[in-house]
Amino acid sequence: MDIIQLLPDSVANQIAAGEVIQRPASVIKELVENAVDAGARRIDVIILDAGRTSLQVVDDGKGMSETDARLAFERHATSKIRQAADLFTLTTMGFRGEALPSIAAVSQVELQTRTAEQELGTHLILEGSKVISQEPAACPVGANFLVKNLFFNVPARRKFLKSNQTELSNIMSEMERIVLVHPDIAFTLTHNGTPLFSLTPSSSKQRIAAVFGQKLADKLLPVEVETPMVTVRGFVGKPEASRKRGAQQFFFVNDRYMRHPYFHRAVQEAFAQLIPVDEQVPYFLYFTVPPAEIDVNIHPTKTEIKFENEQAIWQILLAAIRESLGRFNAVPSIDFDTEGRPADIPVYNPIATTGRQPSAPRVEVNTAFNPFDTRSEASAYNRPAAPRNWEMLYAGVSKASGHSGAFGLPEDSEFPEDSGLSGDPSGLSNDSSDILPLSVSDHSADHFQYRAQYIVTAVQSGLMFIDQHRAHIRILYDRYLAQMATAPLPSQRLLFPDVVQLSATNLAMLEGLQPQLRQLGMEVTPTEGMSVAVAAIPTGLEGVEPQRLLLDLLAAAADEATLPTLQIHGRLALTLARAAAIPVGQVLSLIEMQDLVAQLFATQTPNFTPDGHTVLTILPQDNIDKLFK
Repeated sequence: MDIIQLLPDSVANQIAAGEVIQRPASVIKELVENAVDAGARRIDVIILDAGRTSLQVVDDGKGMSETDARLAFERHATSKIRQAADLFTLTTMGFRGEALPSIAAVSQVELQTRTAEQELGTHLILEGSKVISQEPAACPVGANFLVKNLFFNVPARRKFLKSNQTELSNIMSEMERIVLVHPDIAFTLTHNGTPLFSLTPSSSKQRIAAVFGQKLADKLLPVEVETPMVTVRGFVGKPEASRKRGAQQFFFVNDRYMRHPYFHRAVQEAFAQLIPVDEQVPYFLYFTVPPAEIDVNIHPTKTEIKFENEQAIWQILLAAIRESLGRFNAVPSIDFDTEGRPADIPVYNPIATTGRQPSAPRVEVNTAFNPFDTRSEASAYNRPAAPRNWEMLYAGVSKASGHSGAFGLPEDSEFPEDSGLSGDPSGLSNDSSDILPLSVSDHSADHFQYRAQYIVTAVQSGLMFIDQHRAHIRILYDRYLAQMATAPLPSQRLLFPDVVQLSATNLAMLEGLQPQLRQLGMEVTPTEGMSVAVAAIPTGLEGVEPQRLLLDLLAAAADEATLPTLQIHGRLALTLARAAAIPVGQVLSLIEMQDLVAQLFATQTPNFTPDGHTVLTILPQDNIDKLFK
């Protein structure tokens, strides 16, 4: 009996939709890219409930005829390629012919479209790939796609959609990638009746400023190089624009967004020794290569691009960025420029100043001095004798102080039997019964600071090294997380609110994060345009820039946007702990070290930071003994 059967079109379309349409942002991407391919000069995107209720894309492109409108929803129906060879000469965003049928398979779609040659357009309604109706309609030239109830017939997919804040953030990210590469097209984006951005045709740098703010645009350096193999243009951030997270980084090839870790390493290599190791700079880099030398047909999302000459382009990119850094003096150097130097210092005239000629200095020498004559009163060794009964000076010192061990440590200290830890993360010691520091008298100095970074203390099996910065992160993280679960953290108001300009994406994300920010003790209020004012920050963060703190919190929330709310709270608490923790290089007093160690071992997991970095490690005594053999 034959068991292989052809799948119905409706099932095949749903399978294809699983690859192409993953969330509302995928719908926006496909429809907006189709509008770009149709030659639109203006594209309006209207969203309700982050795409759950509806998504609408309206363009003024060339539109479709009645037949094309119906055929566009058939699988692998496309106007962009005709044969396999066309895959190697692609100049359009789309080419598979899968987007529209995939969207129609999992939603309710309405399309109104008309070409310039037609007096009446077409109004087409589909539901789950089935055509419900098609009739003439009066509409402007272009296309108007309305997608409602996404995943209405796939409850499992709809159930796993994230919060509106998360889905809106993904939509904003997709829109950013499109608007940055098409600055000549006007875009608007509206969510629940609120305009998120309205972009007019402009230059590339003006578009970057419109999306991410003028402050970022002012920190960009132009990059431009043209070779027979590739043309690279765009912008990279100055070294002072580097950030630990949330840096805006975009690669485009032939007007198509791409992810490329290999080229990303070239950018990082160009900034080696100019920025901290754990920071990154923003960049907006546009590659133009012959279409035959790249392959975009790797994945349905078309963001993974294969280059024929990757290594050569890597070298070209590295050289271009370094040349830009040098040309615009972004690299620190010794400056011998005399421009702006103070005027020549006038010659000192003592007679004009004091009215008399100064006398020459005189040197007096004690000719009787003999350093080898111990009998001479002028001898360097003629020192007062030690007072008699000098031992009485130390009569009040108690022998119980115990400072007789190496490094001033007591030799007979007791160790607790149980530390509550689950092993040594360093792998150097398997004995967890001696993790706690020495328990000695209140005035014993049992902690020492090494290089203003590590706290060193003796334990039963050797020497323990504690990273003071990471230890404080562990302590603060637990404290912030516990306080956020019960009441808002105490905050301090700023004398002058710090005004921060945000991108449209961060502005949309901020609205959903306001409850969490209030729990953290931050007060952020909208001002005019795309700016907000930070009026209060958590107590204990003196010296921390409110603007940088807010941007770090938004970046942390964006990184973990797909996580449950509780884990997002943890991410925010970690970001706040990093900002408030004792910095590397800060000298601590003995009392401060004792207090820090005590608080560390009061936490449930003192061995590691919340993000998995080692806080402490032990150098076993056996290893120390081997150093002296």
